[in-house]
Amino acid sequence: MKKILILFFLAAFLSCQKKDSKEENPNIVLIMADDLGWSDLSFMGSNYYETPNIDKLSKSGMTFYNGYASSANCAPSRASMMTGKYHPDHGIYTVSPSARGIDKTRKIIPIKNTENLDLDFFLMPEMLKNEGYINAHIGKWHLGSKGFYPEQNGFNINIGGWEKGSPKGGYFSPYKNPKLEDGPKGEYLTDRLTNEAIKFIDQNKKNRFFLHLSFHSVHTPIQSKKEYQENYSKKNGDENHNRPDYAGMIHSLDENIGRVLNQIEKLGLSGNTLIIFTSDNGGITAISNQYPLRAGKGSYYEGGIRVPLIFSWQGKINAGTKSYERVSNIDFYPTIKNIIGHNNKNLELDGIDLNPIFEGKKLDKRALFFHFPIYLEAYNVQKDAGRDPLFRTRPGSVIIKDNWKLHHYFEDNALELYNIVEDVSESKDLSKINKEKTKELFDDLKKWRNDKNAPIPSEKNPKYNQKFVDSLIFLIKDKKLSGRVKGLIRDLDH
Repeated sequence: MKKILILFFLAAFLSCQKKDSKEENPNIVLIMADDLGWSDLSFMGSNYYETPNIDKLSKSGMTFYNGYASSANCAPSRASMMTGKYHPDHGIYTVSPSARGIDKTRKIIPIKNTENLDLDFFLMPEMLKNEGYINAHIGKWHLGSKGFYPEQNGFNINIGGWEKGSPKGGYFSPYKNPKLEDGPKGEYLTDRLTNEAIKFIDQNKKNRFFLHLSFHSVHTPIQSKKEYQENYSKKNGDENHNRPDYAGMIHSLDENIGRVLNQIEKLGLSGNTLIIFTSDNGGITAISNQYPLRAGKGSYYEGGIRVPLIFSWQGKINAGTKSYERVSNIDFYPTIKNIIGHNNKNLELDGIDLNPIFEGKKLDKRALFFHFPIYLEAYNVQKDAGRDPLFRTRPGSVIIKDNWKLHHYFEDNALELYNIVEDVSESKDLSKINKEKTKELFDDLKKWRNDKNAPIPSEKNPKYNQKFVDSLIFLIKDKKLSGRVKGLIRDLDH
């Protein structure tokens, strides 16, 4: 009897401890910028863009200098972040369709893309909702059409989230967004989303909340407030960062992130709020060059997938710390899962828990994988800095392991190997020189693809025309075709 009483009180004690632990779970604010490049912030090295509030956030927590998006464009990156799973699981590889670019320039038939994130996935917000969180999605969603919106995916509140990626009505009201009421004419979208975010925080200051503040900035169209653009037009840029309209958009983004941070501090929530800041993919090279990183959005060179990343949690993550571990937004889900003590062990997440890094520990060695069996046409044939000027992405896979990175292209079975510490610009292909390392990474990549049942396109495209491709590339190199050349290519095609 005595033993039974002891066990009863022990169970009750542990239950209370668990309850107390749950009650100490933090609010979570995940701030996602759109198309913001790795070097597009002053704390990341830009001398042109001014981001004092994001700089302050960086100083308040841990900045990851080798932070990655799980994809080089928005929808697949967001899908992997929300599911915690790599792309072969959810099938979202790009923004539909997958056969982008001129037919005659594609050697193979790409894998068909999935447009809607399947409702069978147990998403990060659904996990948080199960743990008692009030969830709000504010801003860009882009993970499915009607019936697949945030409110069907674990969010109590959805303001602005629907199928469109770029703001249909631009950055000034009226927005032409069925999930966002128009404000006064000329209201700026970034300001409006922040107003809604602050309202949500105020209304839920006594609750546990998850805020996914998903700004459209700095996605095209590039539209700044007039006064901000004029201010930056008076400032000297450099060869990489020099557009005053883009700088004005970054200024508004930073200003509004500062408003959110100030409100959290004003309400006394800083000690119990985990803040994550990142971008869904790299910046567009033709708008803001990410040198020394090669290429940008849509490419699987570093400029397309390496992004700004900050974790801040007052009292839990040491201020002003830096990490050079290679981490990805696919790691957010398992990290948050462990912070809040969610005990479902059957989620089979592909990311890893980052909490040991916050405690000063090293991560166990692991590789990062990127699988994109699709095409993404050039944005600017003269400036994209891709493998060839016609595409930012041709079908292929990538593995990053330690300081090494291997690209594998499906059209011609070509391999490229780079040491991305010694050659962060990916300018020296070492695949023919270091055959041992090439084989090691290629074997790892093939095993991963096999384990994931990753689809690999192999069917030849009957419309492919090598002479047409050669003519296009000749004209591009001769600079008779430049910039965004869709119209000129269409004329040649006919």
